[in-house]
Amino acid sequence: MSKAKINSDRIYLWIVNAFLLLFLLICAYPLYFVVIASISDPAAVNLGRVLLLPKKLTLDAYRHILENKSILIGYKNTIIYTTVGTLINICVLLPGAFALSRKELPFRKAFIVYFMITMYFGGGLIPTYLQVRSLGLMDTMWALVLPGAFSVYNSLVCKNFFEANTPADLFDSARMDGAGYTTFFFSVVLPISKAIIAVMVLFHALGHWNSYMSAMYYITNPQKYPLQLVLKNMQGELDTLAASGSVSAGSLKELTNLIEGVKYSIIPVSTIPVALLYPFAQKYFVKGVTMGSIKG
Repeated sequence: MSKAKINSDRIYLWIVNAFLLLFLLICAYPLYFVVIASISDPAAVNLGRVLLLPKKLTLDAYRHILENKSILIGYKNTIIYTTVGTLINICVLLPGAFALSRKELPFRKAFIVYFMITMYFGGGLIPTYLQVRSLGLMDTMWALVLPGAFSVYNSLVCKNFFEANTPADLFDSARMDGAGYTTFFFSVVLPISKAIIAVMVLFHALGHWNSYMSAMYYITNPQKYPLQLVLKNMQGELDTLAASGSVSAGSLKELTNLIEGVKYSIIPVSTIPVALLYPFAQKYFVKGVTMGSIKG
């Protein structure tokens, strides 16, 4: 290889690495800013003095959040909802996607078209609410985890993954050894599908962890509120108190600073626990999404 070729490759790599570093900074800085703003004096944040390092360290916002007893209740509820909901999602998703991946399934194309229609057309909030209420699911965990138990998009991703990794010849070989669909699914398909399973677990867990709209509609007991709704209500109570005019000027200034701090502190409190899941699924993430991507 010529020296000119080697130099051009190095220049290309430098340009690519510089671009990726710039892209990383663009993506990472907002997250970093939220963290340093949450432990900085809100007045300094509002004046634009907090850019790279926190100013006048304070933990008042975190102290206000963590001293609220409802936070622990919210964490407990969210962990339960996320665990149960994700387990239901996976137990419904994988067998359904495997069935759709088998070309010998009767009316297979009709099922796929039927499911895909629901991706573009839905009954809306009111029919869904009436359905949940008629089933007696109001104010229960099941109102949060059952209506979205089956994700059509994720099922298509898994279907394509199964089609690419479990060809008909593999099933025929297993069938010659006396294996049926159930045995083939649990003994062959699931062990070679760790990548897509890890990705689906992460996707569904994030969805359940960040969800609060369903709880607003279906949950009335504060003892059953998920963490996101607890934090939203906490922020709303502070905003209402500040707007009520029932506090003195000095107290109002302190309350305003607290509100600004809580706005930033809520994000790390709600996201750091679930962010810890990503390192465990990182090695499967790209492989699972790429191999299960929708083909045109």
